[in-house]
Amino acid sequence: MGDDDWIKLDLHIHTLDDPKDALDYSAHQLLERARSLGFRVLAITLHDALFDRAEVFADAARMGILLIPAAEMRLEGADVILLNVAAEDIAALRNFDDLERLRARRGQSLFTIAPHPFYLLGGSMGGKLVEKIHCFDAIELCHFWSRLINPNRRAAAIAAEFKKPLIATSDAHQLHAFGSHYTSIPRPAELTIANVVAALREGPLRLTSPPCSFIDLVSTIYFVFVIHPWRMRKRGWRMEDRR
Repeated sequence: MGDDDWIKLDLHIHTLDDPKDALDYSAHQLLERARSLGFRVLAITLHDALFDRAEVFADAARMGILLIPAAEMRLEGADVILLNVAAEDIAALRNFDDLERLRARRGQSLFTIAPHPFYLLGGSMGGKLVEKIHCFDAIELCHFWSRLINPNRRAAAIAAEFKKPLIATSDAHQLHAFGSHYTSIPRPAELTIANVVAALREGPLRLTSPPCSFIDLVSTIYFVFVIHPWRMRKRGWRMEDRR
């Protein structure tokens, strides 16, 4: 298949709409960058909340980008990405038993990913991934890796063992971090959520996830341990002032 027969997807992205993060770029800025880089499918995965701004979905459609309703939920201390969900789907999610019931009710229309399962920071599944593997349709190939340090190796081994696809994403928290790590699927006859989910299940998939450069590593570490904590403190102060 030639390059024109594939389309680019990023299914794990955050924006300043996120209620539990302090970011500095909007959904519209993300869309503009996505269009310039040739992306056709995106999922804005806010923490414990559904991104449902109708005007952004409309703008994405005008740009030829399919925006999938999605969320990154923390269940029992572990993060789960849910694609093609509604507000009522996530409102009752408290644990993995709830997730199992939701999957049984929604069937093949719901798609779940285990994000960054073996990373030390954030809500990683860790050893619980094998125990809860039946709750996931895919496993994330995380953007943050190098040839010396690569927690993705264990994720890839489990994906192979349980015949789950790997999905490369950017998990972008900085706008410049979006665009280098993504998944491509064969171009569907019609760009719909159902067709994209079916392609993720059936393959083939093309993964683009280059190792982090030294500058990328330093930038990410600086953001995680300096910039983001400072922004969160400032946001907390503003909320206190409003009270």
